[in-house]
Amino acid sequence: MSRVVLTAELLAQLRTELLAHCDETCAVLFGRAVLRDGRLIRLVVRDVQWPKPEDYLIRTGIAAQLRPEFVAGVAQRARRSGESLVFVHSHPFDFNKFSPIDDTGEAALAEFFAGRTPGTIHAAMLITPDATLARRLGTTEALAVVGVGSYLAWGSQGITLPGQPFFERQERVFGILGQQRLRNLRVGIVGLGGTGTVVLEQLAHLGIGNFLLIDPDVVETTNLNRLVGASPTDVGKRKVDVAAAHARRISPEVSVEANAGSILLASVAEQLVDTDFVFGCTDSHGSRAVLNQLAYQYLVPLIDMGVIIVTAAGSVSHIAGRTQMLAPGLSCLLCGNLLNPEAVRVDLLTEFERNADPYVVGTHEPAPAVISLNSTVASMAVTMFLSAVTGIPSSARLLNYNAMTGSCRPAAVERHPTCIVCSSRGALARGPEWNLPARQS
Repeated sequence: MSRVVLTAELLAQLRTELLAHCDETCAVLFGRAVLRDGRLIRLVVRDVQWPKPEDYLIRTGIAAQLRPEFVAGVAQRARRSGESLVFVHSHPFDFNKFSPIDDTGEAALAEFFAGRTPGTIHAAMLITPDATLARRLGTTEALAVVGVGSYLAWGSQGITLPGQPFFERQERVFGILGQQRLRNLRVGIVGLGGTGTVVLEQLAHLGIGNFLLIDPDVVETTNLNRLVGASPTDVGKRKVDVAAAHARRISPEVSVEANAGSILLASVAEQLVDTDFVFGCTDSHGSRAVLNQLAYQYLVPLIDMGVIIVTAAGSVSHIAGRTQMLAPGLSCLLCGNLLNPEAVRVDLLTEFERNADPYVVGTHEPAPAVISLNSTVASMAVTMFLSAVTGIPSSARLLNYNAMTGSCRPAAVERHPTCIVCSSRGALARGPEWNLPARQS
């Protein structure tokens, strides 16, 4: 389903401000539409304009109409910047759907903007005490509304699926509504190695209904100690295909899109914009840099994870893991000094550029890997995801695991107020306005 996405903070502010009045109240959101094969997949909201009392032509308990001068002003900005508009209004009473009055007003707005901003997609949003609904302006095409932050805020709260015996024990934790949310999600997994295959297996058991899997590699014999769902007969096959087959064995009705491209390519990374949540299970600084910015730029919540085992002189000196959610309001990998700029630069070089670069020395040394450690960190990540999506009480969004001491502790990193990635002065909610830090071809 197409989505209108905004920060959870802005969605909460809209609901508070608009529902604080007995009369219908309006706001206008500015954002960028993302299309895939001509279909709207995401409208990323970045800014809001609040009408003043004198900007209303009509404002009562059952109707609100903005003055032509105000509408002309936002139209001028949209035409100049190429932004999409979302016209928001409230129903302070208990009427959880667009009214005939709304239909008439939107039809006039849609006709006006078709002439002023041809080819640009606009939307309408309705806020009631019980729900937040959206649709393409002047149509009945529904759009999902999602507020993205440390918890995901969902626009519509209605239950459309009955409880299922397969998930009966889970519904005791999440409720039928929480289980339905899981079923409706499209989840991306980048990297189908030791952590990614464990994450996929757990999510398939949990009932996720749709996956996008990205990994350019094939199964090798040295992978088999940790690739869940793989066997010796899979050596030489694409990892995404082996993982997809395993997910379908667990959940035959699941939809899986397997992409054997590299996340370092912008064209591949941008496929993740058509997801609701992403797991970054990669082990390179370049791929992490791409995913880090994508999470904030397109408001796609993401969990990054990693395991490190340090050996020296034949003995193990460190075993550690980290699980971190990346979303508006949370610090990014750049704020935490977790990205090495030189390693990012090298990762983003093409093979030709890497061979020609005199500063690139040596080859990548395979890292130690043990399935139990991968599984521990993957489970931490999936539980963090469940908290963000279903609201189960688990508030940590950065966890550090020390296998040597057997400890797992929450941590926090202060966000830099002018961070180029996660601040409002940087990539936050810019959508397709900026390029991702990836190879453009």
